[in-house]
Amino acid sequence: MSEPNYAGNIIVVLANLPDFLRTPILKKRMVEFFSMSDPEKKQLVINALDAGPTIPFPNFSKLFKTWLEILTVLPEDQRTGLFSAYINEISESPQKIITFNLDGILEIFLALDDEKRRIISESVKKIIDGFENEKKRKLLVIIPDNAQKHLKL
Repeated sequence: MSEPNYAGNIIVVLANLPDFLRTPILKKRMVEFFSMSDPEKKQLVINALDAGPTIPFPNFSKLFKTWLEILTVLPEDQRTGLFSAYINEISESPQKIITFNLDGILEIFLALDDEKRRIISESVKKIIDGFENEKKRKLLVIIPDNAQKHLKL
């Protein structure tokens, strides 16, 4: 990529912030996502997926947990829109997810309270169930069995 990864740089900075700063800034950035054009949204997701594995996992885990918690309070259409953008990019470029600590990501999800896990599971399941069979099959191949069980896929 020839242009700087501004979104990735922002993600790295957010990951290093304390909770009281990270949460409102991340929420504002997440809401801004919906005012972007489709190409801007796609580029942001690509940059985020590229930046994620470069962040030390203790920092990434705090950021990811905050991201999930914010998603649970967004309206369903926004939550589904954000998850769809990431899931679609991962289904198009499955190698991007391989560099993540998937077991650690699952542990972050499992650390959420029951209601937040339910909200996230239902949204992810709805998106994946909406895929055509071949795309769904390809995606499920890269999602660990344990994660599929907890997400009820």
